[in-house]
Amino acid sequence: MRMVLAALPCAIALLLAACGTVAAPSEPLTQAPTLAAAPATLVVIAPTAAATAGLSTTPTVPQVVTASPASPTPLAPTATATTAASATAVPAATTIPTGTADPLGTPAQTVAEGVPTSTSGPTATVAAASPTVAATPTTASLSGTIKIVSSLPRSGVSARQTQPIVNAIKMCVEDNRNTVLGASIVYEDLDDSNPETGLWDPQRERENADRAAADPDVLIYLGPFNSDAAKVSIPVLNAAGLVMISPANSYPGLTKVGLGAFDEPGVYYPSGVRTYARVVPTDDVQGAAGARWARELGATRVYVLEDGEPFGQVIATTFAATATELGMEVVGQGRIDPKAADYRALATTIQASGVDAIYFGGIAQNNAGQLWRDLRAAMPDVLLMASDGVIEQTFFEEAGPAAEGTYVSFAGLPPEKLTGRGADWYKRYKDRFRAEPEFYAAYGYDACRVALAAIERAASRDRSAVRAAVFATRDYEGVLGRWGFDENGDTTLTRMSGAIIRDGVLWFLQAIEAA
Repeated sequence: MRMVLAALPCAIALLLAACGTVAAPSEPLTQAPTLAAAPATLVVIAPTAAATAGLSTTPTVPQVVTASPASPTPLAPTATATTAASATAVPAATTIPTGTADPLGTPAQTVAEGVPTSTSGPTATVAAASPTVAATPTTASLSGTIKIVSSLPRSGVSARQTQPIVNAIKMCVEDNRNTVLGASIVYEDLDDSNPETGLWDPQRERENADRAAADPDVLIYLGPFNSDAAKVSIPVLNAAGLVMISPANSYPGLTKVGLGAFDEPGVYYPSGVRTYARVVPTDDVQGAAGARWARELGATRVYVLEDGEPFGQVIATTFAATATELGMEVVGQGRIDPKAADYRALATTIQASGVDAIYFGGIAQNNAGQLWRDLRAAMPDVLLMASDGVIEQTFFEEAGPAAEGTYVSFAGLPPEKLTGRGADWYKRYKDRFRAEPEFYAAYGYDACRVALAAIERAASRDRSAVRAAVFATRDYEGVLGRWGFDENGDTTLTRMSGAIIRDGVLWFLQAIEAA
């Protein structure tokens, strides 16, 4: 399950799998713009596969490849979980070098990129304290070791998605001189995947959470990668008072009331105190961003559809509410039957309503391709927009030519589009690992940086003090820009990317904001 995308003005393509994740022209569009002004390079972002049932809880993770814009050919689908592991080089375990390199400089030693040599236990990266450079001038001090653990799917096809996040965390530790207030940092790379499938496993995630909770030296839990995995580990770590920061979860029900099951999010926090935070915006933010983008594109009368999945319901509902607030007329809202043979009657009804735009919140597996064929047949010039749930090869194959001109949003920005500190980090990452950082690497880096900054502010090994310091993060100047956490632990970042499908390729247009 994959797809392809491309970027303007730096042509981006997203060849995608079943993972669980906007430029407005000066005049309204009734059809897709041409790509005559294609840039000199094409950047292809290729997310890799995850569980077929988990698109609402599994982030879209792209890898970046360059190609000629003259022939934006979709990437071949990523190997399946059973073959990807054997095709991946497995280097020996590495140790983060101790040194005095400036945080904005290139580290002195390169560590090979790869995956853990075994799934039976964590890969530990031990960072010895630097005798000459303190992490941050302070009167407080700590001693011994402080552990940061990450829990991510690290085998099979998932390793390709998460290795860049692990690289970024290592880079973060190095940038902090391998110490925090005089204590050495030990980073443990834990695997929550089933080695046979390469996908996250509830038992492994629970084991990782139990292990971290029982180790008093662990002060930060970075992860998990999948939102469903977070449902397993949040209660365990909450009971232990251990703060966790996810670089990739987007399911709103983990933190927001009314956007998930009736007992969410309270069921995840037995202590009554929030201990979970995340760096990526939630799915409802994407719906709001989509509505603002639709208005910029000239939409005035919209019809909103969803597929009945929690992911689709949240995004579609937020889109409709925001569209109304912005003065657009929401002519109708509906839920499709994913098992329907066709949607011709629905398309006829929508056509008769006189809308100029249709928004779909849902996933490709729920017959989105057939829906697109019927909508496009009835309304060839209507503006079609969808969330990142359709960014899959399944949608491209089933929709065929009907996908042309579709506008699609996805969370965050491609790494090469980061500015300021983000642009510097992007260059350093490529120099450090001789590879392009995949999409969530920057989120992993900033998650680690705010965690270390919180330990420094707390100046304590007390988990409750560290948790409080994490949740007090405001106006942090990171590689993702200026951001912080709100009282729920959600990021204040609202920036999304918008793209358009042309010639079977999804071309990045520009960033949009949800507010």
